[in-house]
Amino acid sequence: MSSAPPSSDAHGRIVRLEVAQDENVAIPAERQHEQTVAIYDLLDENLFELNEHKGPYHLYLKTDYRHVYFDVRDDSDAQLGGFMMALGPFRRIIREYHIICTSYYDAIRTKSPSQIQAIDMGRRGLHNEGASLLEERLAHYVRIDEQTSRRLFTLIFVMTQKG
Repeated sequence: MSSAPPSSDAHGRIVRLEVAQDENVAIPAERQHEQTVAIYDLLDENLFELNEHKGPYHLYLKTDYRHVYFDVRDDSDAQLGGFMMALGPFRRIIREYHIICTSYYDAIRTKSPSQIQAIDMGRRGLHNEGASLLEERLAHYVRIDEQTSRRLFTLIFVMTQKG
């Protein structure tokens, strides 16, 4: 569970975020760090506006590895809406992002700065592609900005890793 101090304009913001992790799956330290940073950054700054209701919002995320479930609640934790998103359209991006992230973490230990930079550019490109697809897929339910979609993509990526 994570929360942030209420801002003066929290009507279009997530102020609390919980990610349900599969307790049977060990998350590598690098991925856990990515998730922690994404949650912190998302709560610090985000744009999230549910089409039918004003915030501030509490967002609960979980996955069954085929779908991601979004449970959106108000500041008194009453449900405002819920929707799910199929992960099928993300499979290629998530698979390639996993491969390039693994290469990136290996490169940090053994490669030159220019090689690390080249891998990182590819990693950022895939991350942007995943975030753009996420923003497009959620447009019927919620309005989010680019940074929020990037952070949510990171969370979905980590949630769907099976070790």
